[in-house]
Order: sequence, then structure tokens, then C-alpha cells
Amino acid sequence: MSVLSVENIVLNKELSTMEEAIRFTGQVLVDKGYVEPAYIEKMLEREEMTSTFMGNSVAIPHGTDDAKKEVKKSGLAIVQVPAGVDFGDGNMAKLLIGIAGKGDEHLEILSNIAVVVADADNVEKIVNAKTAEEVMGFFEGVN
Repeated sequence: MSVLSVENIVLNKELSTMEEAIRFTGQVLVDKGYVEPAYIEKMLEREEMTSTFMGNSVAIPHGTDDAKKEVKKSGLAIVQVPAGVDFGDGNMAKLLIGIAGKGDEHLEILSNIAVVVADADNVEKIVNAKTAEEVMGFFEGVN
């Protein structure tokens, strides 16, 4: 079972607030069967503790450590927000990557994602991608 499929990728989404962005990303994880609905609140709690904005127009919202019980299976949700959404301090996120990790799997998933999004050119291409398959191509090694 792959942690990412084209059904988990949302293109050209308009989101006006950080909370809306986190809730939307979390809802994709819920809808695809990766997490229980309570996980979304844990994602918001995590954001209050420390920003999940990573630089390069990327935010990686995920739950707190105690949210693990809400995770059914490891999965990713990728949301493309070309207009950007403010994650505080003028940090505009154009790519949201929601993570749900079963056990310690989120650490490996995170490190694989970090490799992809550390390259600003990759991020720009992902933000400008026209199809979910195109976005998927950047994350082939994340599964």
C-alpha cells in the first residue's frame, strides 16, 4: 500500500487562512482513510506548538506525538495552493503536504519529502504542475 496516490493530490486550491489550509489538508487524510477526524485537531495543536512551514513555499502539517492513536495507516495528502496561504510572519505556503505516520514511519516519510522540497526548482515545478500524475512523479521515492 502506497502512502501517496493521485487521489490524495489536490490541484489549484484556494485557501485563505492557515487554519483553513490545515483543516482542508487533514480532511483529505480523513477522506482517504488514513486518519480519524480527531487527527485534524491534533494538526492544529501541532501548529500552535511550532510552525510546520519549512521554507521554499512548503508547509508540512501533521499531528502531535499523541495523535498517533488517530492514525489508521501511513499516508500523505498534497495540496497545491498557487496563490499561497499565509503561515504566519509572511511565510506563504504554496505547497501543503499533510502527513500521517503509523508508528515511526512518519520520520522516514518526512526525510524523503525533505529531499524533494529542499530544491526550490522542484517546489516551483510542483506548484505549477497541471496534473496529479505530474506531482506524483516528484514523490515516487516517498512510498
